[in-house]
Amino acid sequence: MTEILALAGDNLISPIVLSFALGLAAALARSDLSVPEAAAKALSIYLLFAIGFKGGVSVADHGIDATLGFTLLAGVVLSGLLPFVAYLLLCIVTRMDRLNAAAVAGHYGSISIVTFVAATSVLESRGIGSEGYMVAVAAAMEAPAILSALWLVSRGEKSGRMDAGLWREILLNGSIVLLVGSFLIGWVTGPEGLEEISSFIVAPFKGVLCLFLLDMGLVAGRGMAKGRHDIGLGGLVFGLVMPVVGSLFGLGAALLLGLSTGGVVLLMVLAASASYIAVPAAMRVALPEANPSIYLTLSLGVTFPFNLVLGIPLYVAIARAATGG
Repeated sequence: MTEILALAGDNLISPIVLSFALGLAAALARSDLSVPEAAAKALSIYLLFAIGFKGGVSVADHGIDATLGFTLLAGVVLSGLLPFVAYLLLCIVTRMDRLNAAAVAGHYGSISIVTFVAATSVLESRGIGSEGYMVAVAAAMEAPAILSALWLVSRGEKSGRMDAGLWREILLNGSIVLLVGSFLIGWVTGPEGLEEISSFIVAPFKGVLCLFLLDMGLVAGRGMAKGRHDIGLGGLVFGLVMPVVGSLFGLGAALLLGLSTGGVVLLMVLAASASYIAVPAAMRVALPEANPSIYLTLSLGVTFPFNLVLGIPLYVAIARAATGG
């Protein structure tokens, strides 16, 4: 417990978390501070490209082996399984109807790439190494959760919700395309390619992440102000408990795979995070009747801040204890 509190304390005074806190406080205080939409989009493109490229370089340096394949499979299984766990927990702690519960559950099987990026930054600052191919696992975990959510909501329905438009939304989502594409570029070009553009994607990375999290704080704060009446106390409990439950599933899978301490942390983070980019876009197409203020407030306004401030230090401490790293 002492180690967890120490890690959380260090995390709280990091530029990354304080940038998010500034945005959150500004939004809750109704400040007119804002990040232009075009600038926010550019920041997210940079982060996705940088993390994907560096992951590809790590795979090129490491080589392909059975552990990579099994880890990808584990990520897909976790993404497909966790929505069922989330749905069950929602049924226990809330009175949410099946449609909205399924929509929320889908967010908790998919992943938050920004939480993943923040976790990699924490690991780097502490000198904890991790498997570079974890970024490929992150990409693989985007879509299965959406399919699970649609199955949950379509039980008993004669008409399916899977059509060409939804498949396109899932498979050609911009974040997935950019993440996978930059990963492949990094894999093909290897360490030599990284050396060529290191001044662009290595040195500025944490500064760009701070600006992006400032914007995320603004978005989360505004979402909390609008959606807090929709989620209720039970929803709040779910948003805080589900990431811990998910992280334990990730921990079990990572230990079975024999991942390094950093790899264990990242798989825990992926299993603990909730999507607020890819899945909301898919839900708008597949489940337009679902209430966006519920699933966005929970994923972005509750679970994301929890993971950023307390969750990541907790997962690091648990991973260290479990692996002796």
